[in-house]
Amino acid sequence: MHKVYLLLGSNMGDSRQMLHNAVQEIEKQIGKVFRKSHVYSTEPWGKKDQPYFFNQILVIKTNLNPSETLSATLKIESQLGRVRKEKNAPRTIDIDILFFDKIVLAEPKLYIPHPHIAQRKFVLIPLNSLSPRLKHPVSGHSVHQMLLNCTDSLNVKRI
Repeated sequence: MHKVYLLLGSNMGDSRQMLHNAVQEIEKQIGKVFRKSHVYSTEPWGKKDQPYFFNQILVIKTNLNPSETLSATLKIESQLGRVRKEKNAPRTIDIDILFFDKIVLAEPKLYIPHPHIAQRKFVLIPLNSLSPRLKHPVSGHSVHQMLLNCTDSLNVKRI
């Protein structure tokens, strides 16, 4: 079994319900969710003229490999109404793979760990609530250390 950290995000429709629906589909299609953070309201990253996001971190156990996990997350996003039109646009659901065991992977469509973890408070704050001592397999910094060093000034509030 692999231990995987996923980030969920939604800012279209009933975002809280969309996160709930995503958790249900992840359990059906990817693996058992055994920990999840609180939900956070977060200022949008990149494209500012859109609603705030609801974000949540999940820790799951899966038998799938990284590529299979990515395929399953993309399928779930599509099932839940995600349409990819432009970068950083509003979306019903976004599911990002943050960490997959201690794997370091760089493929054209899949980077593990996610390349922007250390720069985004909307990732680090909920991640820190679950696993502050989790080490980044490339930098060696803990989640807590990355949060302390993060210069992101966007608003992130626990709901």
